[in-house]
Amino acid sequence: QVRLVESGGGLVQAGGSLKLSCEAFGRTFNSNPMAWFRRVRGKERQFVAAINWNGGSTVYADSVKGRFTIPREHANNAVYLQMNDLQPEEAAVYYCAASANNGIYSNTYEYSYWGQGTQVTVSS
Repeated sequence: QVRLVESGGGLVQAGGSLKLSCEAFGRTFNSNPMAWFRRVRGKERQFVAAINWNGGSTVYADSVKGRFTIPREHANNAVYLQMNDLQPEEAAVYYCAASANNGIYSNTYEYSYWGQGTQVTVSS
């Protein structure tokens, strides 16, 4: 019954920006970490960014450091992914995730709840 609902995907030109949103329903994740992953066509799902329960700590994949940020808003039970200077190789389905535990994690198996994914297409 817990659902994570993503929005904000779409088509953007190389060098452009998008902001993805993920709102959780059915329970609060205000005491838990949340994260974003992406799956490029034909590749494994890959870690992008994570944020701890109160937003005091974040972790980013090396490939997105300095370009992406992962803010969250407890009042909306939501996490966001601000993506800047997008590149064609970053076209992928982007997934949000939430953990039932504490801490901050970067592996898929450490997250119990997943959204359905939102497509990001980057044209060159």
